[in-house]
Amino acid sequence: MKMKTALTIAGSDCSGGAGIQADLKTMTMNGVYAMSAITALTAQNTTGVRAIQEATPDFLRHQIDAIFEDIRPDAVKIGMVASKELICVIADMLRYHNAKNVVVDPVMVATSGSSLMKNDAVQTLIEKLLPIATLVTPNIPEAQVLSGKAIESKEDMLYVAKFIGDTYGCAVLLKGGHSINDANDLLYANGELIWFEGKRINNHNTHGTGCTLSSAIASNLAKGYDLVMSVQRAKDYISDALSAQLDLGQGSGPLMHNFPATYGYY
Repeated sequence: MKMKTALTIAGSDCSGGAGIQADLKTMTMNGVYAMSAITALTAQNTTGVRAIQEATPDFLRHQIDAIFEDIRPDAVKIGMVASKELICVIADMLRYHNAKNVVVDPVMVATSGSSLMKNDAVQTLIEKLLPIATLVTPNIPEAQVLSGKAIESKEDMLYVAKFIGDTYGCAVLLKGGHSINDANDLLYANGELIWFEGKRINNHNTHGTGCTLSSAIASNLAKGYDLVMSVQRAKDYISDALSAQLDLGQGSGPLMHNFPATYGYY
């Protein structure tokens, strides 16, 4: 059996709700063979991040090389990368290996509010990763950092999504969140703006939602779906994972990544 493959390049979450752990669960549930290159170890749980131990640039390079030289990924998801040195390694390796279907989730702050990226890394991400990305998936605060523009309305979302996409030459999925438009997300791709309506789900357990969404999109791109269908399938998956109402931890808990599949993800 020839199975499609996906690689996540991100940090580890020892509590299992976000990062590499969420990515591997999501990719598996979405029917691809999941692989990982770890950028950092984190000591965290649903209440916050206690410590971060970065991988060395050389070790990250070896991880990525090992994967591409043996089981080539059909898609790559990039999550938490805390330093500019690691971002440069990722960009260099993905260019060298001519990676396809690159989804960048610009993880800057954890759901708990803890900072996950050094300030000088943000500019490096903008300069090195966005130009090679197929899609970037910022939330409202992240999009404001990437664009330098304030977002306070749906009209602002339209302007900023187009600004980021036109400036850096990649598609943009701007995640609205409940604060602006009831979790409706905006895709800007190929000069077109498309809204994806979100289903309001009364669940405060949202640890790892960004990781999960970007990994699901990458998985569907790996399987050959176009960008619009990949986003829709990913949103359907995350809605089900939230609707399952898993309740773990003392803070913002994780999703149920392994809910009974009803959309034929396998």
